[in-house]
Amino acid sequence: MATASIPPTTEARDVFRELGYTVSDGGQEFVAERKWRRVFVTVLCMDDDDLDPYLADGGDEARLRCFVTWRDRAADLQERLLASKPPYDWAVIGIDHDGEDFAVMEGAPGSP
Repeated sequence: MATASIPPTTEARDVFRELGYTVSDGGQEFVAERKWRRVFVTVLCMDDDDLDPYLADGGDEARLRCFVTWRDRAADLQERLLASKPPYDWAVIGIDHDGEDFAVMEGAPGSP
């Protein structure tokens, strides 16, 4: 079982591969691509993660963002993003600590 203080980076890559995406190399940030869709993925553990660096508009190439964290922290991350109102389409994926299951939480209705 993974600890909550370590971000689920490997698990996040596995989720996107399972969904049919090609995943770039990288650390806690990577690009997942499938057909026309290019998603910028940021993996967080949510212990002390500061969202400010991720809230800026990344231009046209970062219009789709996905934040991945442990499932028990995903609702908190979603609430923080809803309050911050980032200028791009986003979603949150919460991954179970055993890495076997995940849940997708969408961004705000009517978000850009």
